[in-house]
Amino acid sequence: MSDSVWIGAAARLRERREPGALVTLAQVRGHAPRGAGAKMVVAAGQTWGSIGGGSMEAAMVERARALIEAGGGEPELVEFALSDRAVHEHGVQCCGGTATLLVEPLPVPPAVAIFGFGHVGLELARILARHDLDLHLIDSRAEQLAAERLGALADAVARVTAHHAPVLPESVLDQLPAGCHVLIMTHDHAEDAALCDAALRRDRFSSIGLIGSAAKWTRFRQLLTSEGGHDEASLQRITTPIGLAEITGKEPATIAVSVAADLLRRFQRQGASQRALRHA
Repeated sequence: MSDSVWIGAAARLRERREPGALVTLAQVRGHAPRGAGAKMVVAAGQTWGSIGGGSMEAAMVERARALIEAGGGEPELVEFALSDRAVHEHGVQCCGGTATLLVEPLPVPPAVAIFGFGHVGLELARILARHDLDLHLIDSRAEQLAAERLGALADAVARVTAHHAPVLPESVLDQLPAGCHVLIMTHDHAEDAALCDAALRRDRFSSIGLIGSAAKWTRFRQLLTSEGGHDEASLQRITTPIGLAEITGKEPATIAVSVAADLLRRFQRQGASQRALRHA
C-alpha cells in the first residue's frame, strides 16, 4: 500500500472523527505474502490496503478492531507464524516464514473550541496547537482572526479552524464536533452569557468552561435561571473559573498554562473513563 493510500485513509477517519488502527508488517523472516513495510488501515466496518491476505490478515483485522473497541491504548507487536504447523483461528498459512506486525491505534483526537481570541485566547491557542487535536478559534471581531495573529500558529500540530462570527457567535456551536470542549472567554460579558445559554441547550459537549470571577458567575447564574430557564443541574455543566486552582496568576500566558493543563487532565480522564466503560 503506497504512503498516499494509508495516509489518505487515516486522514478520512480523522475527518469523520472515527477511530481506527494502522497495521504494519514490520519484519519478515523467511517467506511471507508481502514484504516488510506493507500497511493496512482498519476501521470498525472497513479496511484499506493489505498485508498479504489469508489468516494473518484476518487475525490482524480482528486484533486491530479489539484495540479500537478498547478505546485505543498502547501500540502492540504481534508475532505470527506462517507455517502449516501453526494453526490459527482463521486457518493455516504455510508460506514458511514468521512475521512481526505492529498494530497502532488511530484514536479520534479531542476537540477544543475557544470563543474569544483575545490575549488569553491567543496564548492558550499557542499551547494547544502543539497537541494533536482539533482546535476551533471563534471571534466576532474580524481583526482578532487576522492572518498576522493566526500566523503565530503556523507550525501547529493541531488542525486549526478559525470562525469569524460577527452577529451570532453561538451559531458556531452547531458546527463543532460532538464531544468538543467549549471555552468561553470573549471580550463581551453579554456575548459570554449568550454563549453559556446556547451551550447549555446542547447536550453534545464534553465540557463547558467560562472564564471570569465569582461575581461574574453570580450574575450569570441569575440570568441563566430567570431568563434562560436553566435549572441547577444544568448550571452544574459549566465550570468556572477555569484552569487549575493552584495557579493564581492573572497574566494571559499564566492563565493559558493553567487552562491548558486542566484540559489535558480532562482528556486523560475522559480516555480512561471510556476504556473502563468498554471493559465493564
